Amino acid sequence: MSETEFPEVETTEENRVEETAAVGETDENSASREVLQNLAAHANLDFLLDVPLQVTVELGRSKITISELLKLSKGSVLELNKVAGEALDFRVNDRLVARGEAIVINDRFGVRLTDVISPTERVEKLK
Repeated sequence: MSETEFPEVETTEENRVEETAAVGETDENSASREVLQNLAAHANLDFLLDVPLQVTVELGRSKITISELLKLSKGSVLELNKVAGEALDFRVNDRLVARGEAIVINDRFGVRLTDVISPTERVEKLK
């Protein structure tokens, strides 16, 4: 083993408590340090807060052929894959983030979110 290599040691709660005691760190100091690390991590990401995102609310989907597309005219009806009353998909940059129901606010459509996909699930879907 060279000078820069260290043996792997399994970290357990007992080891962590011993290490904390060894450096004289209290639970309060540890919590404060963790909060400061989280703030620093968020501060580094502040520049991302102004990035524009495409938000889409999807009523449903349908697949048609080019010939069917060319036959569409005013008054044509296109059947979608969702049934009436089924939740709308709320997508950000074409990724499903939540589901909701259509509402009307001052003569404009809106969406009331009824189910938000957890951040963990969203990250898993990226893989």
